[in-house]
Amino acid sequence: MTALLDTFTLGGDGPTIAIKDSIDIAGYRTTGASRALADVAPATEHAEVVQRLIDAGWRIVGKANMHELAFGMTGLNDFTGTPANPQDATRIPGGSSSGSASAVGLRLADAALGTDTGGSIRGPAACCGVAGFKPTFGRVSRRGVAPAESTLDCVGPFARDIDLLARTMAVIADDFDVARATDRGASLKVGIVAVDARPDLLAAVERATTLAADHARAVELPGIADAFNAGLTVINAETWRAFGHLTGTGRLGDDLEARLSGAANTTREALDEAERVRRAFSDAVDRALEGLDVLVMPTLPDFPITLDDARRGKSVIAMSSLIRPFNLSGHPALSLPLPVAGSPLKAGLQIVGRKAADEQVCAAAARFEAALA
Repeated sequence: MTALLDTFTLGGDGPTIAIKDSIDIAGYRTTGASRALADVAPATEHAEVVQRLIDAGWRIVGKANMHELAFGMTGLNDFTGTPANPQDATRIPGGSSSGSASAVGLRLADAALGTDTGGSIRGPAACCGVAGFKPTFGRVSRRGVAPAESTLDCVGPFARDIDLLARTMAVIADDFDVARATDRGASLKVGIVAVDARPDLLAAVERATTLAADHARAVELPGIADAFNAGLTVINAETWRAFGHLTGTGRLGDDLEARLSGAANTTREALDEAERVRRAFSDAVDRALEGLDVLVMPTLPDFPITLDDARRGKSVIAMSSLIRPFNLSGHPALSLPLPVAGSPLKAGLQIVGRKAADEQVCAAAARFEAALA
């Protein structure tokens, strides 16, 4: 079983939850599912989110597997093993929070915590057919989470339904209002963002919106492609800063060695341009939300590729084309399982809201969930 790296019981007798192996649990090593960190000393204290869960009586059932050092979209890991995709075992589970999404989809835990720096919660959620939420940047504490410094990364929950996802958020985030986050009766105004994705996924988004929204209109979101590229620049620079010292040790997977070595070439000029794009795209998202509650689009532009294709080196960078931009801007974004006509697989419906309006994003997801049930 590779969804969970370590299985143990910690906490009370409340809902069960798995914790991504980039989040500290006292007495256990935080290895990032990497051979390079396999011998680090065990954490001496819980990450703040873990302590909150224990204080609330939740039961931690283990450390969740992940793409090595949270720097990849496939979820493949030759060191710790690759978590199974609960929807289709021949396909990738998505990364980097692969084990968290897999554990929830396989019912090894009621919920899980992951981290999302470039789509690493929403991508696996869409691949594995579960719900996953990236809160507003800074809404949830990152104390005790690796890497220690990031302008993109967010801790967030996975669950099989929005009610439990909202309850998880209420434990890990200050002042999160479960009642507001699960209010299915509120009026819902939706903007459908024009994006490049499979036609059947776009049709599924349109159908879901017709069923769930009181009002909907098409929306253009200028700069989303630039924001994707800028997000890559920032994550490369920040991941190199955190883990670049591990290159050349012979203890990284081949894909990580190559990606980290490439990240070392990020220039100051490129970072300055990425920050300019960050400001412009954040403003563009705010403008697109004027008069609307949320924006929607597919979480991923296509279904997840097969494990065989991923192992043969098929590029997956486009997987994050619709999710990575909202790490750059800092807006809350949620992936909800989305039925697609003619497919046994569910895709993901991405729901994006205003900064700090995390409850409204969850409430919109609850409304879509009920309409699609």
